[in-house]
Amino acid sequence: MTKKQAGGDTAGRLTRAAVIDAALRVLHERGLDGLSTRAVADRLEVRMNTVLWHVKTKARMLELMADAVLAGIRYDNLPDSPLARARELVGRYRHALLAHRDGAALVTGTYPAETNTLRFADRLVDAFLEAGADERQAAWTAWTVNYFTLGLTQEEQAEGDEDAARLDHAVERDAHPALQRVLPYLRQNFDERFAFGLETVLSRIPD
Repeated sequence: MTKKQAGGDTAGRLTRAAVIDAALRVLHERGLDGLSTRAVADRLEVRMNTVLWHVKTKARMLELMADAVLAGIRYDNLPDSPLARARELVGRYRHALLAHRDGAALVTGTYPAETNTLRFADRLVDAFLEAGADERQAAWTAWTVNYFTLGLTQEEQAEGDEDAARLDHAVERDAHPALQRVLPYLRQNFDERFAFGLETVLSRIPD
């Protein structure tokens, strides 16, 4: 009897953590487009129903994977200054996303109310509150920073040389004079663009 044939017996021994770890490995190998519960089952050499027994649906699996990505964020040696702490937290968030193939695209498509996600959000909002933001400003700044980081990181992970060439070809001097002037900066270093965008958002909070 193969492991797949014994899949029903495997469900009780296999852990949810092992399923999510296997799913992250499939993500690394195939990217988000190639990720499926069947691919995870094949990697674990179990039946697909065994995977679904632990995660219920693919959407739930993606939520748990997104939360696992945020488990890579460290909280040691953070600055005492609240805004400096917020900058460092968001920087570590970006690095956690970049550590996984299609990490930003994975997290963007989910809304996990899970341990690692809530921990990061709580620490970030706390930094904004400590800096002097009121409750609405702290919450909405956290949302803004999150969406900005996800969007830019998703662009960074998807960028290829052909994208820059296509942009060069599409932007015409006569038809798009303003874009022509700023064209070099549209391809600017992602680290610099991230720092600029983050500072623009945080500049609205008193320091």
